[in-house]
Amino acid sequence: MVIDFHTHIFPDKIAAQSVQFLAEKGNTKPYGKATLDDIKQTMKKSEIDYSVILPVATSSKQVNSINRMAAEINGTDGIIYAGAIHPECENIEEILDEIKASGLIGIKIHPDYQGYNFDSPDYIRIMSEAAKRSLITVTHAGVDIGYPDHVHCTPDMVLNVLNELAGLIDDKLVLAHMGGCDMPDEVLEKLTGKPVYFDTSFVLDRYNEKCVEIIKKHGSDRVLFATDYPWSDTKKFVEIINQMDISDKDKENILYKNALKLSKREGEKI
Repeated sequence: MVIDFHTHIFPDKIAAQSVQFLAEKGNTKPYGKATLDDIKQTMKKSEIDYSVILPVATSSKQVNSINRMAAEINGTDGIIYAGAIHPECENIEEILDEIKASGLIGIKIHPDYQGYNFDSPDYIRIMSEAAKRSLITVTHAGVDIGYPDHVHCTPDMVLNVLNELAGLIDDKLVLAHMGGCDMPDEVLEKLTGKPVYFDTSFVLDRYNEKCVEIIKKHGSDRVLFATDYPWSDTKKFVEIINQMDISDKDKENILYKNALKLSKREGEKI
C-alpha cells in the first residue's frame, strides 16, 4: 500500500488558472492539472492507493465552501480530505466540530498564504481546539518558494508551539516538507526526536541525502510519504523512497503504516 499524505486539487473551473499562477509565483513547474480526475489518474499510474488532499483557505470567506466540497468527496475513490480553516474565522470551534462530524482527517494551515506566524496566538488556539477533538493539524513548514522573503513557520516557532501545547498536540502535528522546506540542517538540529510527524512532500528530490539523514535521526515511525501533487513527480517520489538506504520496515512505515496509525485505522484500509 502507498498513501500520499500531502496533495492539492482545485475545483475544475479554477484549476488551470490557479496552477499557472502558483507555478509562475514559485518559478516551478507542475506535474499535474490539480483536478480531481487528474489526481485519480496520477494515483493509478503511480500505484498510490490513497491521497490526502490538504485545502488551504486564503481567507475566512472560503472556509465553508471548501469544507462542503471536502465532505462531499471525502472517502470516495481513495480520496481522503482534511478541512480548511483560517485564523480570521470567528466561529473556530463550530468549524472544527463540523470538520470532525464530517469525518475529515484534520485541518491544514499555511502560515505563508494566511499571513500569520506559526506560533501566533491565533494558530495556537486553532491547534489546541483541533487537538481536543482528536483532529490532526498539517502545516506548511519552512521556506515557501513563492514567498521566500519571510518564513512564517521556522523550527524555533515549532518549538514554541510544542512547548505551549505540550502533551496536547503531541503526535497530532504534521510538519510538511521534512519539518521545514529548504531548512534541513536546522530541522536536524532542533526538531528531530520531537513528538511531531514530518512529511516528505516536495523536498525528496531537492536534498535526498539530507532526507535520509533526517529519517534516521527522527525515526521512520514519524515520517509520512507525501508528494505535494501537483508540484512533484509522484511516481518518482515512490521510487525515491523504495531506493533509499533504509530498511524495508522503515519504507513500510513511511509509505503507509504511519498514515494508518495517525488516522487511527491500524490494521484496516482507510
